[in-house]
Amino acid sequence: MRGRWGSGRPWNGLRRGTAVSAAVLLAATTAAACGGRGGDDDGGTATGECEGQQTTGITDSSLKLGGIYPLSGPASAYGAIPKGIKAYFDYVNEEKGGIDGRKVEFIVRDDGYQPPKAVEEARRLVEQEQVFALFQTLGTPSTTATWDYANQRKVPQVFVATGASKWGTDDKHPWTIGWQPNYVSEARVYAQYLKQEKPKAKVAVLFQNDDFGKDLLDGFKKAIEGSEIKIVQEESYEVTDPSVDAQMSDLARSDADVFLNVTTPKFGSQALAADAKMTDWNPLHILNNVAASPTVLQPVGFDNVQGVVSSTYYKDPVDPQWEDDAEMKLYKEKLKQYAPGADPSIAYHAFGWAVASSFHKTMEAAKCKTREGLRDSMRNLNDVEVPMLLPGVKMTTGPDDGFPIEAMQMMKFEGERWSLIGEVIDTREVFGPLD
Repeated sequence: MRGRWGSGRPWNGLRRGTAVSAAVLLAATTAAACGGRGGDDDGGTATGECEGQQTTGITDSSLKLGGIYPLSGPASAYGAIPKGIKAYFDYVNEEKGGIDGRKVEFIVRDDGYQPPKAVEEARRLVEQEQVFALFQTLGTPSTTATWDYANQRKVPQVFVATGASKWGTDDKHPWTIGWQPNYVSEARVYAQYLKQEKPKAKVAVLFQNDDFGKDLLDGFKKAIEGSEIKIVQEESYEVTDPSVDAQMSDLARSDADVFLNVTTPKFGSQALAADAKMTDWNPLHILNNVAASPTVLQPVGFDNVQGVVSSTYYKDPVDPQWEDDAEMKLYKEKLKQYAPGADPSIAYHAFGWAVASSFHKTMEAAKCKTREGLRDSMRNLNDVEVPMLLPGVKMTTGPDDGFPIEAMQMMKFEGERWSLIGEVIDTREVFGPLD
């Protein structure tokens, strides 16, 4: 992508060390630009050098997107995200004429955090609803289950709501890309924080036994290599487990002075509650970002979560430092107008607003308003500023970088809200690029 941010160049699908043939990919790209459809199409408006590219789900006046979320089930707290997204698109449709004059229709499906259901809903959105793109598939398991299908059908799977590192390192799935900082980058931020604050930390870890949990844990292990920080015990849980009380009891006997909590909201809340009850164990509690919403902490009691630390990359709607921020004012005003009953203080609503704004900029800058054009745009971001992201956090991707956001800032829970601490940590600069 370049558009208003620079000169365009199509993403060629290559990363350092890949064995994929550049010649084959170049031929495929040229064929698409010269008229090869590369997938289903119901006709459209692509002309000139964009002629022949896929225009399913997009016209001169409309743009249809489909999102898959756990509106029910163990990760249902994330159901707040599409409310923020829809409020943004409704605002843009009614007051800005849509994206490039196209009114956005956002169709949301519930997979209950079940991968087979996610595949079913992806097929329904693509084949029956004929969406232009899958915008947000939430969760590592659900996205893993659907990305083969999306890439075989050559349907953009844009800004998936999961930080698994494979979205940015796999050369076989150029139509899928993440948005939020990947779990390895997040783990790097925690490692860097401990190197500065507790350089001889003994760490106990609770993690979800899937790609999500293992990705963050493995990233943390690699990031502390060469330091005096040691992991002294690990405990995993399954998403079907009723609780993590047994695992927490085992971890409390580890003599660790740091607890790394790698969980989704339901289990994050359980782990926080268990930690609060253990008077003989008082570790520094690091809570991963995906479970760091105040809605997760509130059931535990704010008095019981004081001093917990986490990381973030977008503005917290309850942080008073953003009270006069223009984007925060706009978000609160329009959420109230277009999503009545949605609480603007819930961070997942602000997340939805931020990722929708990111899609807006990415689509607006696409040289071709086609599926291929969106694919190329999301792979060629160049320091794109999104007003809801923290100052200093920008979106950047390229042929050798499939991770839009890799900078985060630590935060500590104090009183009834998170407070930013330290400075933004750009993991590209501290640890180098992921490969």
